[in-house]
Amino acid sequence: MASDQGQPVADTPLTYAAAGVDIARKSEGLERAKQHIRSTFTPQVVTDVGAFGSMFALAGFADHDALLVASTDSVGTKLMVATMMNRHTTVGMDIVAHCVNDILVQGARPLFFMDYIAASVLSPEFMEQLIEGLAAGCKQAGCALIGGETAELPGVYKEGEYDLVGFVVGVVGRKQAITGETIKPGDVLLALASDGLHTNGYSLARKVFFEVAGWKVDHEVPELGRTIGEELLRVHRCYASSVLSLLDKVQVKGMAHITGGGLPDNLIRCLPAGCRAVVERSRWHVPPVFNLLQQIGRIEDQEMFHVFNMGVGLVLALDPAEVQPAISHLSAQGESAFPIGHIEPGERSVHIL
Repeated sequence: MASDQGQPVADTPLTYAAAGVDIARKSEGLERAKQHIRSTFTPQVVTDVGAFGSMFALAGFADHDALLVASTDSVGTKLMVATMMNRHTTVGMDIVAHCVNDILVQGARPLFFMDYIAASVLSPEFMEQLIEGLAAGCKQAGCALIGGETAELPGVYKEGEYDLVGFVVGVVGRKQAITGETIKPGDVLLALASDGLHTNGYSLARKVFFEVAGWKVDHEVPELGRTIGEELLRVHRCYASSVLSLLDKVQVKGMAHITGGGLPDNLIRCLPAGCRAVVERSRWHVPPVFNLLQQIGRIEDQEMFHVFNMGVGLVLALDPAEVQPAISHLSAQGESAFPIGHIEPGERSVHIL
């Protein structure tokens, strides 16, 4: 089927589940696992299951008020695009940024990073590309790449397939930790722009662009000003430098890294009870890649906001008086920052107008 603009479109509206990723099924699995995870907690564990970064108190160490904050993640099926492009440096930067942003939202400064690389065959050239990207990401974030693990697993991975996983540890003072507890009605939600899809929603994006549209990675897309492969390999933006310097200037009450689950599933994670986040869709320009995805895939609005970041990579909750100073500082740091909504009284939830 073709649209009025001549673009091919899906015969029926696509969903993430139809592309092979069922968020509800994953959530059920995690819910079942919580009791087992909590059974391992020692008194030093500060956060419950579900926080962006997991906090661990340094009890018995010189600085009793310091909290370690850790996070781990993988690049996901964006790696398949890297393989199609035969370009593997950027995905190393992706995984560092993803992990660092996850602990950044709790005010943590990254200390060190480790990686896990697995494939059927690990050629020296391939490994150098990946690790070059990891090192570039760590230097940008201000943390050390202190080690990792590489594994050749023929039979587990097909030729050309691989996985890339990252693990970061950072530190924050207990009194400086950002938990969202002080967020209150009247606070403003300030967004920092993303650089495309970052590292989420690629199973659906690949289905839309490569199966429904039938494009190859070198297909030039006028709306994007680049090939679809180049668009999909844009690097996950790292906000560490800009936001850590901001924390010395304004009081950031809460933050959310907008990854899998989009604004609804991530913004709610920093909200206290009695606070509802109201996001006004008209407050920002959604980048054209998301409009293309929705048009070709005939994807419903709710599904789009649940799968993709929609142009918002990070959200900060601030007192209204702090918004303009924050925008000025972030703009000077090269970020695009813009208000997207506010907090109002109500059931803990995220409402997108």
